[in-house]
Amino acid sequence: MPNSSPIQAEAIFEILVRENADMLATYLRAVVWDVTVVDDLFQETMLVAWRRLAEYDPSRPFGPWLRGIAARQLLAHARKAKRDLMVCDEQVLEYLDQQVQRISQQDGDSWDEKLVALRECVAALPEVNKQPISMRYFEGRTAARIATLLDVTREAVKKRLQRGRAQLLDCLRRKGVLLEPNP
Repeated sequence: MPNSSPIQAEAIFEILVRENADMLATYLRAVVWDVTVVDDLFQETMLVAWRRLAEYDPSRPFGPWLRGIAARQLLAHARKAKRDLMVCDEQVLEYLDQQVQRISQQDGDSWDEKLVALRECVAALPEVNKQPISMRYFEGRTAARIATLLDVTREAVKKRLQRGRAQLLDCLRRKGVLLEPNP
C-alpha cells in the first residue's frame, strides 16, 4: 500500500482481513478435503498477503486479491504434496472465485448474513442429504469416512453430496444469495 506508514498499513490490513477471513476460509474449505491443510493454507495466504501488502492496489477490492494469493498457495501446495489434496482443478477454482466475487458485490447482505442463509439452507435439507453435507463441509470428513459412519457405499455418499449441493444451490438462489450463472 503505497504512501501509508507501517502502523497505518497494519491497521488497514487487520480491517481487510477481518472483513474477508470468513470468505477466504469458505473458499479454501470448498476446494480442500483436509481441514488441517485448510488452516495451514489460510495462514500461508495471510503471511503472503502481509508480505506483499505494498503490491496491493487499494483502488481494487481486497477479496479477489486475497483469493488469488490463496489459489496460488493451493496449487503450489497440491504440487508439493503430490496427493489428492483438492476436490477440484484450476478451472473450478476460477469459477468459485467468480461466484464469491459476485456474491460479495450484491447489495445489502454482508458476508455473515450470507453465511446465515447458507446455514438455513443446510438446516432445510432432507436428513439423507444434510448429514453427509454437514460431515463433509462442516466437519471436514472424507467421502470414505462418511460412508463408513453412515454405513453406506462411497458412491452413495457422493450421490447424496451431489444432490445436497444442488438443493443448497437452489435454496440460495431462492433466497437471492446466489445469482443465476452468467450465460
